[in-house]
Amino acid sequence: MSEKIKLFGISGSPKKGATDYIVKEALKYAKEKYSAETAYFSAMGKKLNFCIHCDYCIREKKGCIHNDDMAEVYEKLKWADALIIGTPVYQGTLSGQTKVIIDRCRAIAAQDKYFIQNKPCAALAAGGDRNGGQEPAIQAILNFYVINEALPVGGGSFGANLGGTFWSKDKGAEGAKEDEEGLKSMRKTVDRLMKLALIIKK
Repeated sequence: MSEKIKLFGISGSPKKGATDYIVKEALKYAKEKYSAETAYFSAMGKKLNFCIHCDYCIREKKGCIHNDDMAEVYEKLKWADALIIGTPVYQGTLSGQTKVIIDRCRAIAAQDKYFIQNKPCAALAAGGDRNGGQEPAIQAILNFYVINEALPVGGGSFGANLGGTFWSKDKGAEGAKEDEEGLKSMRKTVDRLMKLALIIKK
């Protein structure tokens, strides 16, 4: 490929488990098949303060009042041509860490409301149960993309409708690795994401 797509992957999991594995696998797949340039951020071990809706970012236009590990996310969002956010399923929806990451993007939007405008973006979710809330979790991430004028991408009909969904059977990365249907849904989603990103880049 003559045009390299810069793909940023975020894992909103506080531990090294299924979500960490699936986001890394998605980046690896994009790198091997499409020669993507990739970057990765994991919520594991990071300091990520809640958005407190203080409006510092709106008033000052200098970023967020919190000085924490979100600074790395902001830089990579500016760098990226395309984005993947992965979340574990907590109580039928996304994790608190994933929610903090997307909520805190208010600060970057206050500086540049077009920070992910027209960038293809996809979502992945891993749950311990087969039907544990993967799609509601993905939809919450897709809502974030829509609100910020990105281009939400799913994997298409028959297997990956809204994005990549994994059933880990509560076995962490090992469980996700064994889920061939989940891996197929991830690959379909990444294919769609990368093909759209390449069309836009050209």
